[in-house]
Amino acid sequence: MRKKLIGILLLLIVLVVPSFSFAETNDVYVVPIRGEINRATFNFLNHTMDKIIKENPKAIIFEIDTYGGAIVEAEKIKNLIISAPVPTISYVNNKAESAGVLITIAAEKVVVSNTATIGSAETDPNTEKILSLWRGLLRDTAQYRNRDPEVIEAMADKDIEIEGLIGKNKLLNLTSTEAVKYGIADLAADSYDEILNFFNLGNANVNVVEESLQVKLAKYISNPYISSLLLTIGFVGLVIEILTPGFGIGGTISIIGFGLYFGGNILAGNSHWTSLILFVTGLILLVIEAMIPGFGLPGVSGIILVIIGTVLAMDSLTTAVLSLSIAILITTIVTIVLIKMGYRSKLLNKIVLDTSHEGEKGYLSVDTPIDYFDKEGKTITELRPAGFIEIDGIKLDALSDGGFIPKNTPIKVVRVEGSKLFVRRL
Repeated sequence: MRKKLIGILLLLIVLVVPSFSFAETNDVYVVPIRGEINRATFNFLNHTMDKIIKENPKAIIFEIDTYGGAIVEAEKIKNLIISAPVPTISYVNNKAESAGVLITIAAEKVVVSNTATIGSAETDPNTEKILSLWRGLLRDTAQYRNRDPEVIEAMADKDIEIEGLIGKNKLLNLTSTEAVKYGIADLAADSYDEILNFFNLGNANVNVVEESLQVKLAKYISNPYISSLLLTIGFVGLVIEILTPGFGIGGTISIIGFGLYFGGNILAGNSHWTSLILFVTGLILLVIEAMIPGFGLPGVSGIILVIIGTVLAMDSLTTAVLSLSIAILITTIVTIVLIKMGYRSKLLNKIVLDTSHEGEKGYLSVDTPIDYFDKEGKTITELRPAGFIEIDGIKLDALSDGGFIPKNTPIKVVRVEGSKLFVRRL
């Protein structure tokens, strides 16, 4: 009986175990790393590699074409590649500059296209502290992957001189031929087939992963320059909407600018919905402040929340402050230009005093002309003793020099003292 049970158990194991995919598949995945290296790039690679690794592929090829980007995100991507439990290949198809160097040498194997370049990895800003950190990352990764650390470091530090390769005060940037010659790359190739054959993967199925529209949009918008532009558009549109009656093009532009700014940074993973909520709350408080006289707690709170929301939406505090400063400066200039052109709103009229005292309405300056002396006219209000008179069709403020004078009574200016006209009835 025991032998039968053991036999049945073994039979079940033989039948069930093959249904589980422990075996390596015949697939090779190509994952693009293009454009600026930022948080959106890391989020895309992190999500994509999680899905690919579950398929247990023969290898992952990272097709690289970048001018670089954020060091922090490049380090995260480097760690992703190094920790991958499958063979990894970096394929520099065009360029791997700056942060792209670290990502490239993180893979087990490196391939460059015949027209590719790799190098120019100087940090910005190039302070001693940041450069020291960056050189350490490059050196450690190069040593881990058995690449020449001195050659790699020369791509980031102008002070490194390598005889026959690079002189002092110059950044190293290698061509494809030089990259292979100095051991930074294992192969120069222009097709996936060449790469697969060289690494004995010739019979593999190549699956090229494409970035989704959402990822492309997030990477593009989270660029600091684009974020600054969108932020400026949002504020300028808001000013135009305030200075023009009704809801129109200004409000539409503002919504689009702020929507893309916050939406792009949220998609990129730079921020969460909290930043947008704080920003909108700040705008609501500013609207409330505009509806009540004076400037108090709602206005102050609104300004603070708008600034906090804007800053939290970006990946870097320094970049956020710079972008906000540029947006405020440009918005201020646009506002001044629009006001000079005659655009004015009810909201602005509450803030800026634009009342004028015109002589035709009875307002006089302290320089009342002495020419009114001895002139005749009539009262247009009662003088008790002050009131209004009319001389030569001009309304004037006057005082009675002889008691009460009724309305529509002929008068004569008997003396002028500063801005005061004293009259008597005729």
